[in-house]
Amino acid sequence: MIERYEVELRDLNRVYALRGSTLRQSKLEEFYTGQLQLLERINFDALSQPGKVDYLLIRDRLLREQKQVADEGRQDAEVAALIPFQQVIIGFEQARRRMETVDPQKCAAALAQLSADIAAARSSASSSKANPAILNRAAVRLSQLRTALRTWFNFYDLYDPKFSWWVDGEYKKADAALDAHAQFLHTASGVPGPLDTGTGGGRGGRGGGQETGGGNAPRTNGPLGSNEELSGAGPAGNDALLDALRAAMIPYTPDELILLANREFAWCDKEMLRASGEMGFGSDWKKALEAVKNKYVEPGQMIYLVRDLSREAIEFVEKHDLVTLPPFLKEDYWEEALTPQQQLTSPFFLGGPTIQVSSPASSMTLEERMESMRGNNIYFARATVFHELIPGHHMQGYMTQRYRTYRSLFSTPFWTEGLAFYWEMLMWDLGFTHTPEQRIGALVWRMHRCARIIFSLSFHLRKMTALECVQFLVDRVGFEHANAEGEVRRSFNGSYPPIYQCAYMLGALQFYALHKELVGSGKMTDRAFHDAMYRESNMPVEMLRLALNGQKVTRDYRTSWKFYGPLA
Repeated sequence: MIERYEVELRDLNRVYALRGSTLRQSKLEEFYTGQLQLLERINFDALSQPGKVDYLLIRDRLLREQKQVADEGRQDAEVAALIPFQQVIIGFEQARRRMETVDPQKCAAALAQLSADIAAARSSASSSKANPAILNRAAVRLSQLRTALRTWFNFYDLYDPKFSWWVDGEYKKADAALDAHAQFLHTASGVPGPLDTGTGGGRGGRGGGQETGGGNAPRTNGPLGSNEELSGAGPAGNDALLDALRAAMIPYTPDELILLANREFAWCDKEMLRASGEMGFGSDWKKALEAVKNKYVEPGQMIYLVRDLSREAIEFVEKHDLVTLPPFLKEDYWEEALTPQQQLTSPFFLGGPTIQVSSPASSMTLEERMESMRGNNIYFARATVFHELIPGHHMQGYMTQRYRTYRSLFSTPFWTEGLAFYWEMLMWDLGFTHTPEQRIGALVWRMHRCARIIFSLSFHLRKMTALECVQFLVDRVGFEHANAEGEVRRSFNGSYPPIYQCAYMLGALQFYALHKELVGSGKMTDRAFHDAMYRESNMPVEMLRLALNGQKVTRDYRTSWKFYGPLA
């Protein structure tokens, strides 16, 4: 059922692709109603435990997307008031897809009327006091409709000379009017930068995956400016954060999570002071951190450090019998270089099928090269490498392509990033970090994950500006300024959802609590537990818990696992 759902939704979005279409809206509403009715007819009690988990996963996704369709309908109604002519363009393209016989003369007349309607709408919008967010959505919609109109025109223009004779001039006028009106609305919205044309598509398809450095978001070294300039639509707000946390099955509020992060920070502070004292710096942990940063490899040697660290982690995992490593997994990765431009938003390593290495390049300034070497020193890199490779992101990708692949539909960064960071926590407990320098290298990343919760939620709650987030990373974690700025750009450039940066620490704490519950109690061995984590595949960790602990569950199950305990 899950596989059919995904395919049918993909095709529905392909056929009824244009946002704003009343036909698309009704088809989506009908689709989700039908899918929920199919689900309701399943005998839940007769399902296996994994089957019950799958039922809850698809049910929650259907209900969430059904609500999103309703929300999109309301947003479409707001936009329609500013572009009341949009159904003409939508009608052109829908008729083309239905392969209806085209009447060029009538099309020319409709386009002439469209140009007049655009002019009237622009005149009306000039005196409108519409919400800036609605103005910008209307501008994006117009840009998408302009693309649809161009597709429609180019199709018939290629095949029908009579069509071109009638339509060419009127099409060009309408196209120019659409562009001008879209730019007018975008300017009126006050959103800086060029107009975001969007994709025009709908929902569906697989999500999640490993870190790739921010997708296709623009990378820039310009000034950060205001929150809105950095994130496009601006901070998400408390309601949007709560919705996202509910979808990820995290039963805490943003304010509670900031409290949680501060508690974890206190543990890090204590351990950092202990390591600093052992290095002879007393309570001045930043001096100890500076000493660690200055222990970097010479230019050109980073690739060999990464190679050796990856092998060290594999040996440790196998020596402690922590998880089954398929033989080919240990051959199925190599290194790639992050360019100087990519390092502006990804100052540290990234992983997945390969490990993408940040290291100094000759085109960088001397200051930039030093920041790259210090920010990716020997001890910082020690945790980063296995986080990105084995048993972290590389192993995740390898295993999720081989076990319960249909569950990739429910993938979440709380599993992806949380599982990779969980290994950092577990390997700390098992003694992977021996020296105070190694502990400081690991602690910086742990402090970083605490800081990510605090600064990202505070940004979206409008409690911190982007510049304050940068300074927070510098002051509280000890980052190089350029690396801190790169982290903030990456967090808020629109490539990641608002709660993504919380996923590292929170997901890890979920896995950590589950490990204590199942391995600490003696119910499972480390190997059995970790093998099951990968073979159950990527999904909310609370659902993994249901799959592994065998607890009785009913079809009306709701998120309830307080994995960190109460947070008053």
